[in-house]
Amino acid sequence: MEQTKTAAPKSKKKITKTDVNFWLDVFLMVVFVVLLWSAVVVQYVFPPGPKTEGWTLWGGDYQTWCGIQFGTLCLFAASVVLHVMLHWTWVCGVVASRWAKDRSAAKDDGIRTLWGVGLLIAVLNVIGIGVAIAKLTVVAP
Repeated sequence: MEQTKTAAPKSKKKITKTDVNFWLDVFLMVVFVVLLWSAVVVQYVFPPGPKTEGWTLWGGDYQTWCGIQFGTLCLFAASVVLHVMLHWTWVCGVVASRWAKDRSAAKDDGIRTLWGVGLLIAVLNVIGIGVAIAKLTVVAP
């Protein structure tokens, strides 16, 4: 009888939290560099204001490049929010250990998530109010 060797089944590598954090950080760095680069292009490559009429760079006009910059900014902001969400337990632990006089208050009982959601809502409202004030007070030529 002939014995055949069977290959041991390959174990699938699990994606760890460290892997996710590493790749999210790499992604954040790449998006930040693209945001920085597009901001420099919009600010220093194109002429200021209304003088951009007719100017193009690689097929995109000033408005296209402003759109690229804003889209990259939105992607960066969403990635930062995701990053903070993934590290929320650590953030709360540090805050609780620094500010809580009662060490039992440092335990996570789910209230931290509510505080985080409340903080995010507050920040988004402040941004919205700032945009609304700018929109209402802009002066047309």
